[in-house]
Amino acid sequence: MARGSRTTTPPPEVPERILDVDVSEEMQGSYLEYAYSVIYSRALPDARDGLKPVHRRIVYQMGEMGLRPDRGHVKSARVVGEVMGRLHPHGDGAIYDALVRMAQPFSMRLPLVDGHGNFGSPDAGPAAMRYTECRPDAPAMLLLDGIDEDTVDFRPNYDGQEQEPEVLPAAFPNLLVNGASGIAVGMATNMAPHNLGEVIAAARHLIASPDASLDDLMRFVPGPDLPSGGRIVGLEGVREAYETGRGTFRTRATTSVESITARRKGIVVTEFPWGVGPERVKEKIGELVRAKKLQGISDVEDLTDAKNGTRLVIEVKNGFVPEAVLEQLYRLTPMEESFGINNVALVDGQPRTLGLRELLQVYVDHRTSVVRRRSVFRRRKREDRLHLVLGMLIAIVDIDEVIAIVRTSDDTAQARQRLMTVFDLSEVQATYILDMPLRRLTRYSRIELETERDQLQSEIDELTAILEDERRLRRLVSSELAEVAKNHATPRRTVLLESAGLPVKSAAVPLEVADDPCFVLLSTTGLLARTTSREPLPSEGERVRHDALVSSCATTARGEIGLVTTAGRLLRLPVIDLPALPPVAGLPSLAGGAPVSELLPLEAHEQVLAVCSLSAESVGLALGTAQGIVKRVVPEYPATQEFFPVIRLEPGDRVVGAVELVTGQEELVFVTSDAQLLRFGAEAVRPQGRAGGGIAGVRLAAKQSVVFFGAVDPSLPTVVVTLASSTGALPGTGGSVKVAPFTEYPAKGRATGGVRAHRFLRGEDSLALAWVGPAPARGAAATGMPVDLPAADGRRDGSGVPSDVAAVGGTPLGVLVQPAS
Repeated sequence: MARGSRTTTPPPEVPERILDVDVSEEMQGSYLEYAYSVIYSRALPDARDGLKPVHRRIVYQMGEMGLRPDRGHVKSARVVGEVMGRLHPHGDGAIYDALVRMAQPFSMRLPLVDGHGNFGSPDAGPAAMRYTECRPDAPAMLLLDGIDEDTVDFRPNYDGQEQEPEVLPAAFPNLLVNGASGIAVGMATNMAPHNLGEVIAAARHLIASPDASLDDLMRFVPGPDLPSGGRIVGLEGVREAYETGRGTFRTRATTSVESITARRKGIVVTEFPWGVGPERVKEKIGELVRAKKLQGISDVEDLTDAKNGTRLVIEVKNGFVPEAVLEQLYRLTPMEESFGINNVALVDGQPRTLGLRELLQVYVDHRTSVVRRRSVFRRRKREDRLHLVLGMLIAIVDIDEVIAIVRTSDDTAQARQRLMTVFDLSEVQATYILDMPLRRLTRYSRIELETERDQLQSEIDELTAILEDERRLRRLVSSELAEVAKNHATPRRTVLLESAGLPVKSAAVPLEVADDPCFVLLSTTGLLARTTSREPLPSEGERVRHDALVSSCATTARGEIGLVTTAGRLLRLPVIDLPALPPVAGLPSLAGGAPVSELLPLEAHEQVLAVCSLSAESVGLALGTAQGIVKRVVPEYPATQEFFPVIRLEPGDRVVGAVELVTGQEELVFVTSDAQLLRFGAEAVRPQGRAGGGIAGVRLAAKQSVVFFGAVDPSLPTVVVTLASSTGALPGTGGSVKVAPFTEYPAKGRATGGVRAHRFLRGEDSLALAWVGPAPARGAAATGMPVDLPAADGRRDGSGVPSDVAAVGGTPLGVLVQPAS
């Protein structure tokens, strides 16, 4: 054997272990494990905080990194690296995509991340994470609020070296507010965003009334509120989704017809359906025009920028009706999209399809648990501190003996034991006394400790009362939600429109619109529309399906009308620019109408009061102001001016009512804030030119004003509706409403004080609104939905009954005649 060589022993033979496995069972088991992992750990949000694991880990880790809304931004790559290394080992791409979405205001109704840099647009992706910076936004801190107070459970991370929360405390219902989307195995979720203020109002109502029905909750949450605004058409699918967790609705872009040049009009798009950008629409329009499937468009220009927001101008060729072109755009382009709601979320680790009430209930239960655990934690902390404070007070009272015990002890352990024996202290108290600095031996320190003792005891008693009274606990949850809504709620962006059972994407309307007779209608919520309805008026028992009418006039489809405003101006408006409503039995619903603000350039605090014809054969307008001035306007309107004044107003005055007279024999009616009603004949007011300032109409008491002015035909059944409230009450908060026949109020001369129209109850000192017009009167809430009014009681000076009516309308004078020929 050669030097240095060695004998190697062959390894022992290992017997082969071959297991026979049924392939179908193995595949089934592996697939179920994979499916569970995707459902629970990746694709579906938790119904409590509305976050998927990756979003929750991003928000939590940003908090752990010390990032705050009031501190500087850091590189997005740093946040992604921390999240991937500590909590989410699934790749930086998925983490950055989730972070980007939380920073996009067009994706999230309430963004959770404050991004700095290019975080993308609906048509383009973001810059790389090494170029962008981020920090948590204020709503993200609300999701983390109280996480260090044992409010939620923690679990080990993927390698067992870190701890992460199973769910965040979530001080607001994030799932409903921001929505969610995700595709799991065998299921998917697609949830629409909602308005924070509306969702919190519904949650607070559910806390106060646990048996609240879906209809009760939908009074607060009428529908989704998309980040991009736009319009939702067809609320039947929304209600179905709120009831069953599944439903579909259509979203439309917000558009208006404007004059692009002196001779050409165009369609201006200011809001797109959620997830649709101007470049996508522009590209689709170009394809359709080149394929000759879309006619009437000469140019498309995207003027969107950071200063002016979304603005896509679609120029319409001469000879084409913009409304007809717009109908083609809705039918053929992404300017109208469908959204399928599928409310699938995790509840107790199991995927469930939830309606609106179930979503709110899960959140309310979670928030109640968070507040309860937080109260337990805070009480325990205060009890521990009180225990130390009591020991300190004992030591300060007998400080000489304490010092003697310490000085005569051999070591710290003996001193601690002797203190515990002599003063009956606990080990914690004795240790704290030994660590006490000499500066705490002053007389002032004793006063401080006694004050702290009393404060701690008071806080402990308060927390104990909360924990022992479930109703008090729920009230605390409700008040905290109200505070969140006060600080972070924003106005609704999306307009909700009923489809009235008609298909939205109907066949293209003719490009040439005939000059047919029609009515123009104005609603209490400021919606304008035209209709060719010739059917009889609704009977007493019928309800207008949406909103109440306040004014109307007869005209033609190619004619023009005037709109009288509170500033005493008359603005011209082409009737063809108004949306056309289909004929229905009785007065049509204005759910498909267009807001006045989209059609006319109104000044600040200026509102439209009435519509009128511009015909020289008209009897003219009658106007009433807040200071009691009345004026009849000679119908001589300039043909070339877009707007012009019809009354000269004194400083501080404004027009409160306007009506187009039919015969000149009507009666004019004033109602004042101190519930005085004055009626007199219109012939008592001499017509004046547009520059005139009017004459005295009603005599007002000190610090009073006119709340209603109108005209009625005395030959028709007429009612007076008054709503009493307090001076400081917010508009639309309701009060006591009364309905009385107009015949109960005697006529008096012009410029007199009138007669009492309403007797105030305790807490009432003024009229919030009044209305006089042909019966039946119709009430509407602030949202435009109908509100029942009480029957006419026959007492002109009686008191009212409680009601949440915010506006009153009915059958305006002028609808009673047929449209102009």
